[in-house]
Amino acid sequence: MMMRGIRGWAVGLGAALVLCGLEAAWAGDKVTGEVVDLSCYLHHPESGMTGGGHRKCAETCAKKGLPMGLLTSEKQVFLLLEDHDNPKAYAAALAKAAQTATVEGDKVSVGGVQGIIVEAVPE
Repeated sequence: MMMRGIRGWAVGLGAALVLCGLEAAWAGDKVTGEVVDLSCYLHHPESGMTGGGHRKCAETCAKKGLPMGLLTSEKQVFLLLEDHDNPKAYAAALAKAAQTATVEGDKVSVGGVQGIIVEAVPE
């Protein structure tokens, strides 16, 4: 009888640890960088199509639905991806065109393209 109680306690503790681990894994990643319009940035990387001087163009490209990304200080580019169940977070990221933003979500990489599914854009 005592072994059953210990075994039940151990199984319950193990399940709790697994659930805590799953919650931590789901929390996602955070990436900070400048929100850039990829049409200009990839087409003219040497021209410095970034920063406040490029803001109006970046906002126009975002409104046209052109691809937007996040350029980190390490010069990594993440394609910003909308979570179809949470489009407001993606819209908040686009509203930061040519500005520094932190994006929270899950990083993905397929065929050499890396992106982040935008779940939140904290202020």
